[in-house]
Amino acid sequence: MASIFPKWTNKIPLLIGAGGPVVLIGVIGFIWYYFSPEYTDVGYQPSQPVPFSHTLHAGELGMDCRYCHNSVEKAAHAAIPPTETCMGCHSNVKKNSPLLTNVRQSMDSGKPVEWINVHMLPEHARFDHSIHVGVGVGCVECHGRVDQMDVVYQAEPLSMGWCLECHRDPYPRLRPPSEVTNMTYDPVAEGYDPTQDPERRREVTPPDHCGACHY
Repeated sequence: MASIFPKWTNKIPLLIGAGGPVVLIGVIGFIWYYFSPEYTDVGYQPSQPVPFSHTLHAGELGMDCRYCHNSVEKAAHAAIPPTETCMGCHSNVKKNSPLLTNVRQSMDSGKPVEWINVHMLPEHARFDHSIHVGVGVGCVECHGRVDQMDVVYQAEPLSMGWCLECHRDPYPRLRPPSEVTNMTYDPVAEGYDPTQDPERRREVTPPDHCGACHY
């Protein structure tokens, strides 16, 4: 009696057994990289309603981050500056610039400028700016060289693994609190040792248990 299937089909189980794990590893690797924050989030750069250049303000003019984000030392969230902060300068500086049309309209109407959030965490995760700034974690550690960004983008993944990497070895990322907004300060190059800083008042013991960051 003739066989229903051709002889070569006998090799199919062997091919599945040998190729299946390779395909599975490939799929896992694809998902691990292309579905991770390092690929999906890093580089996120939305267009803002006002073309605010951090390169100009934080870089060339040397404005301190805390002038605009004035709650960063005392609150969980770094405040987005209200229109009044912008107009504190621009009521006199380039007050008729067409680039500031939305700012002037906001001032006249009382309706805030609808800035687009760049750095976002899941709702089930919490991050307190005041705690991190208070122990000397520089703005650049999470936000990158904002002073070199015309349009701010997300420079780091802000993933759980990335956060835990810092929590488990925080010392290379710490600096004197006075240098927290200094984008060019390198604590490693400067040889800064937090344990030998007489001005440091808080012991650095970042938690790495789930309840520290998750509700």
